[in-house]
Amino acid sequence: MVSTHGVVSYKHETQQNISLYINGEFTPALSGTTIKNMNPFTNEQINEVAEGQSDDINKAVAAAREAFDHGPWKTMKLKKRMAYIYRIADLIDEDIERITYLESLDTGLPISQTRNMVSRASENFRFYARMVESRLVGDAYQVDDEFINYTIHAPVGVAGLITPWNAPFMLETWKVAPALATGNTVVLKPAELSPLSANLLAEVIHKADLPKGVFNVVHGYGETAGDALVKHPDVQLISFTGETTTGTTIIKNSADTLKSCSMELGGKSPIIVFEDADFDRALDACVWGIYSFNGERCTANSRLFVQEEIKDKFIEALKLRVTNIKVGDPLDAYTEVGPLIDKGHYNKVNSYLEIAKEEGTEVINGDIPIELAKGNFVAPTLILNAENHMRVAQEEIFGPVLTVMTFKDEEEVIRLANSIEYGLAGYVWTNDIKRGHRVAQKVEAGMLWVNAQNVRDLRTPFGGSKSSGIGREGGHYGFNFYTEQKIIHVSIADHRIQQFGKK
Repeated sequence: MVSTHGVVSYKHETQQNISLYINGEFTPALSGTTIKNMNPFTNEQINEVAEGQSDDINKAVAAAREAFDHGPWKTMKLKKRMAYIYRIADLIDEDIERITYLESLDTGLPISQTRNMVSRASENFRFYARMVESRLVGDAYQVDDEFINYTIHAPVGVAGLITPWNAPFMLETWKVAPALATGNTVVLKPAELSPLSANLLAEVIHKADLPKGVFNVVHGYGETAGDALVKHPDVQLISFTGETTTGTTIIKNSADTLKSCSMELGGKSPIIVFEDADFDRALDACVWGIYSFNGERCTANSRLFVQEEIKDKFIEALKLRVTNIKVGDPLDAYTEVGPLIDKGHYNKVNSYLEIAKEEGTEVINGDIPIELAKGNFVAPTLILNAENHMRVAQEEIFGPVLTVMTFKDEEEVIRLANSIEYGLAGYVWTNDIKRGHRVAQKVEAGMLWVNAQNVRDLRTPFGGSKSSGIGREGGHYGFNFYTEQKIIHVSIADHRIQQFGKK
């Protein structure tokens, strides 16, 4: 079903070509080459983006290194540095409607959903300002009357941040905010498929008047710009969100320079619905959790395990809901599912629907209306009669596709949920709260929700286990990555020192 109402007023705005942002200036790539940026809804060109390569990365890292070593950022009084961070948040809020529009234009994500994510982006900056002010604290250890030993958090240096194309603005700020708030300087390499909002972030930070070199953006491909950033000896940190295979390559390539790495990688997260669950709420959560954001979300509940006692009723309800999802123009306020990011990803998701048929499952989805034929649309899809060993149950599809399986009892569903290489998130629905706790503690994932759908608390750690990532960001947990803990031993008495060589 397609809605044509509520299109935002920015729809006919012409997009200017995008430059790199290095050392406080917008600048073309040194090679002069550009990347065509395409609209997922029409597959027409939006604009061109400067294609940064290794020389541009070198230039950006040099600026960030100079700003860290000799600039005022890391030594700035806390109150003044936090004033910059709060200023960035305010500037985001001032331009929230335009950022929301550009995010949907660039990614194909429905505008009703990008608006919420952009609102979270400004809160990321305010949250980390508050966290640094209140939680970036050390410990003190007294040793009798001889020593006081205490810890401090020091910024690490240049942070290389590599961000994905899904919900790019929020995820960029999720990394940039703690990196800057803790006193590091930044080189951001955004995804080449969704560059518009990263450029807006550069405009916002430029307007906030941060010292030159503190924040830099180099657009480009992962194989060139991203690889150069990962391998650069003057970059101390790499935070990456994206696909697991790319994450393992980044870790290998960062090893020679002993970088700290934070990896938020792929997912194939289970949602487990027991027969005693609140049926309607579990249904709402299941549908939202896989079909929102076009299914292009790392924490999407892409594997449904429903207990056999309610499988027929739950699956019939799913079928009805899925056929009623509104597919259409991402700039339409009533659209619930928009086009996928690009033609390559569209082909990948469709290939899994063919795999599902070859594996003997039942694939249920609707037709895409002819007026949407130019876009990268995959209809919301159910894969029924699947088994846990199948590729469609094991591999990350990253689209609006839900693989449905059943289970008999608690022991079986825990085994099925854990029989996979991923471990990012999981969801448990039951009115037996003891069982909810038991199952949540036994599912191998970094984040679990019981009778809830993916509601983030910024104070808590974010990250996965197994092939879904390494490390934790969020709350004060990110301080372990974005700062170095130093221990300082102070003598408060003339303690004994051994006197070698003294007669």
